[in-house]
Amino acid sequence: MTRTELRPGRLAATDVLRVGAVGLRARRARVVLSALGIAIGIATMVAVVGLSTSSRADLMARLDRLGTNLLTAEAGKDATGQEVKLPKSAVAMVERIGPVRHATATAQVDARIRRSDVVPEERTAGVTVQAARPDLLAALGAEVDRGIWLDLGRERLPVTVLGSVAAERLGITEPGEKIMMNDAYVVVVGILKPVELVPNLDRVALVGFPAAEQYLGFDGHPTTVFERSSDASVEDVRAVLARTVNPGNPGAVKVSRPSDALAAKAATDKGLTALMLGLGAVALLVGGVGVANTMVISVLERRQEIGLRRAIGATRGAIRLQFLTESLLLSALGGVAGAVLGAAATVAFARAQGWTAVVPVWSLTGGLGATLVIGVVAGLYPAIRASRLHPTVALNTS
Repeated sequence: MTRTELRPGRLAATDVLRVGAVGLRARRARVVLSALGIAIGIATMVAVVGLSTSSRADLMARLDRLGTNLLTAEAGKDATGQEVKLPKSAVAMVERIGPVRHATATAQVDARIRRSDVVPEERTAGVTVQAARPDLLAALGAEVDRGIWLDLGRERLPVTVLGSVAAERLGITEPGEKIMMNDAYVVVVGILKPVELVPNLDRVALVGFPAAEQYLGFDGHPTTVFERSSDASVEDVRAVLARTVNPGNPGAVKVSRPSDALAAKAATDKGLTALMLGLGAVALLVGGVGVANTMVISVLERRQEIGLRRAIGATRGAIRLQFLTESLLLSALGGVAGAVLGAAATVAFARAQGWTAVVPVWSLTGGLGATLVIGVVAGLYPAIRASRLHPTVALNTS
């Protein structure tokens, strides 16, 4: 007679999920509160990554639109600390550099700006005066918001174009109004849109070089030279720009690329993203502790259920699997909710800022993966503890 060895039955995957979900359905309020901790952590991480990625994508799109081939050469100071004046022929000399496509300049003008003659002379509203060439807008990719620009005909007249911030500070809303430069009135003929690559121009009143020399005592020396060249030749032009602008004293010329400031902003955003991800990880850890606490309490409250299942043949492995599955389901519930909330927050904020919403797939999959790891870690000890309960001890109600 052959003896048949008895083996414990195995639960199917659907049965494991059903058994693991029983504890969650029985304690819904506690489950929601525990899953909330996980959801907050995941939502924070997904939103931080999504907003940072959307912001950088918008910044890179702006860089592509504005171009990264603009260089500036500014007058600095010599070894004695004295301000150095750039030659009047600086723009013409820069235009002789082979790869240069556009060259223009601005110059600081010593003049006071007031809204009217009833405003005290010392109250300048934080607006300065600069002389500008007619080709400045084309070189910088800037645009006039209202009115007209200083063309070849108007650069000799006592008229001005205001930067966007300067117009706001002076209370100018439309072209045609007058403001005072020193002791004379000039007409505002235009207001610029914000100049993203050269934001200091937003705070100035621009006049033509000839007008500045005739009405404001300007000596004609440029302060800043702007040039654009092909992308491939930017570094080559950068290497010779200072010597070209001021051959007599190239060390007193500061050469920079305005787009580097925007690129630095993107790098700063990466640092802030890392910080916020750290805060999200802390929130996720707190949520994991909440899941572990919920599972431990669940084991203590369900001792009789565990004892009954053991008494009718459930193995220790089955008990461990039940509580581990329950912990995983609880964490996954919080993870999915957090991923949805984080993605929704990213889309809503990006649209409010006018950005293209970007939610990296890796942030969603990484967040969900993190919740599963937390579910395993948080549920492992309670699951082992539940499996070690002896049926007799577990069924003892005294």
